[in-house]
Amino acid sequence: MFARSTTTPWPLVALFTAGYLAPYLLPTTVGRLDAGLPLSATQAGAVGSALLLSSAAAGFLLASRVERVGPRTLARIGLALAVLGYGSAALTHAVPAVIAGAVVGGFGSGTATTVAASGIAAERDPHRASTLGLLCVSALAGAVYLTVPHLGAGHGQPLAAIALTALAVWPLTGRLPVRTTTAHTRVETTGLPHRRAGLVLAGTLLCWSLAQNSLWGVSGRIGINQAHLSEVTVGAVFAIALGTGLVGVIGAGALGARLGRAVPIGAGTALIAGCIVLSASAHDLRTFATGEIAWNTLYPIVLSYVLGLAASLDPRGRWAVLVGSASSLGTAAGPLAGSVLSARAGFPAMGAILAVGLVVITVPMTGVALHTGGRLLVPGTVRRRGGTPAAVIASSTGSPEQPVVEIPLDTPALPAQGAYDTAGPRQAATATGG
Repeated sequence: MFARSTTTPWPLVALFTAGYLAPYLLPTTVGRLDAGLPLSATQAGAVGSALLLSSAAAGFLLASRVERVGPRTLARIGLALAVLGYGSAALTHAVPAVIAGAVVGGFGSGTATTVAASGIAAERDPHRASTLGLLCVSALAGAVYLTVPHLGAGHGQPLAAIALTALAVWPLTGRLPVRTTTAHTRVETTGLPHRRAGLVLAGTLLCWSLAQNSLWGVSGRIGINQAHLSEVTVGAVFAIALGTGLVGVIGAGALGARLGRAVPIGAGTALIAGCIVLSASAHDLRTFATGEIAWNTLYPIVLSYVLGLAASLDPRGRWAVLVGSASSLGTAAGPLAGSVLSARAGFPAMGAILAVGLVVITVPMTGVALHTGGRLLVPGTVRRRGGTPAAVIASSTGSPEQPVVEIPLDTPALPAQGAYDTAGPRQAATATGG
């Protein structure tokens, strides 16, 4: 369905940006819902969770239907829902209408992300395409964080920004492929490969995203209420943090698979846990900025490797969509979980709980990366699996070991030892002249 190409897949990158912008703007969206509408902090977090839960539902429902419906058609449906949902929520102050618009818009974001993930998985270098998508969404979100505080109070500005982004991406959908009959047949007859690894990765990424967005959903309140900063200052910190995230994503793209996937995922998640503790315990600008900037630098790096790992499990992108949807499910529960934990235990205790959870899930995530992302071959397997070149490739490029398939040959048995003789001109002369 999606042809592999060597050029940059800008329509997919733009679609990825439109789909991922809502989670990136979560702190300001939840904070402004709390401040601009008759909602408590927990209720505002629940609205953010409903938005992201709807986005996750779209991924689960559409993971196997992208090729059947057609990427172009499905992308346009998703963008239309995003414009309609977020736009209507931005223009009204009626709480039920805002909630309904957020849910509809979330489903549109999830649909756009599903199409983008399926297409990126079919690229020759899915990690590079994922990195470009994260680069674009980080830059756009940073610009929004710098701009929104100067546009006045109210809940509509971040929602309107998401709607306008979806509208701007619409023209690029004309370059996406349409549905084909052969793709329809192929999808129905092929099962999911790497089921165990995919399920483990989906489950751990759900928890990983839950921890990340539990803090991200209340980061604005930590800065304003606990560190006593203004909204303008907090927005500037977020913009700088997302800007350093751009540097991190560029570095991850340049590094590529030189370290494999296990090291960036495992070590990066452990470092993120420390950043969450620091940010959640901040009582001044210095500590808050340090924690947020370090965290947002590492987060897209690790996420780009996880998305690349998911894409490598299935070239048709189904695991990429399902793992991304599991991540969205964790993201959806994040704002509510963060609001409840911070309300009952306080921000520092919340940060400690989330950090412990991240350290625990680091083990299975790293295990999946080691198992499916290439590993050193032990001496006993070098001869069985192709010798030294196979070991070098598996360990240096992150490619998985390729098993050898034994093919039976219908050939006669070798002649007995007595039939052998020395080679030379005498035997050739006998054969030709005898």
